[in-house]
Amino acid sequence: MRAYVFPGQGSQSVGMGAELFDTAPEELAAADAILGWSVRDLCLRDPEQKLNQTAWTQPALYVVNALAFLKGVREKRARPDMVAGHSLGEYNALFAAGAFDFVTGLRLVQRRGALMGEAKGGGMAAVIGLTPDRVASVLRSAGLDSIDLANLNAPDQCVISGPASAFDAAEPVFLEAGAQHFKRLPVSAAFHSRYMKDAAQEFASYLEDFVLSTPRIPVISNAEAKPYPAGALKRLLVEQITSSVRWSDSVRYLLAQDNATIEEVGPGRVLTALVAKVRRAEGR
Repeated sequence: MRAYVFPGQGSQSVGMGAELFDTAPEELAAADAILGWSVRDLCLRDPEQKLNQTAWTQPALYVVNALAFLKGVREKRARPDMVAGHSLGEYNALFAAGAFDFVTGLRLVQRRGALMGEAKGGGMAAVIGLTPDRVASVLRSAGLDSIDLANLNAPDQCVISGPASAFDAAEPVFLEAGAQHFKRLPVSAAFHSRYMKDAAQEFASYLEDFVLSTPRIPVISNAEAKPYPAGALKRLLVEQITSSVRWSDSVRYLLAQDNATIEEVGPGRVLTALVAKVRRAEGR
């Protein structure tokens, strides 16, 4: 079983896509027309320092991930049997599985990024060295009930999400509980938490105008860590905005398949490192 996995926010960097843009002039022109700005210019030069702003990051990364996948298709590389993506990357997984075309996926991502970028006052932090269960226990015992578990990335790596004001109190609590690192992330909102409810509701309304297809191959859902069930595309894409990204469980599902190989498609190697952590923990 061959699986492709697509990265999300955090994998972007100036220079990404340099080897891809000339391979897909039609898709690049379509993306620029939809977005109203040059994807190539943003990714290669970032003249206005917008690449790390959510409303620009998400569509830019979607395009680069998609072009990386399409390059493989044109070079007749082996097609995946399953796909998954981390947060934003799930849209690339759905594109690769035929749930929608490149342009439809970009329009969805553009709206998603804009809505998530409008949320303010929140923050996120990576907690390294504690299991997700231990992180949840620390939050409960310390009375930090305004903070949610956002990303369950690896057996010893979680991201928490909540009001920015809550992290001053959270940091010493987690370090005392044995966390190796507590790193605040450069974001302006509490992604993948209850605080994204308004964005999720508006995105649900936007989705009503789209017709999505049943994926041709299994796509592992961030929210449920198993393949999308029939008829659940829109529901799970809305839930994904407020739900935890169950990445460790998603990787475990992939590794449980016969002769599983997992390949990251897109810039960076963030997911490759996380997959390796899950493999070691599972003894695979």
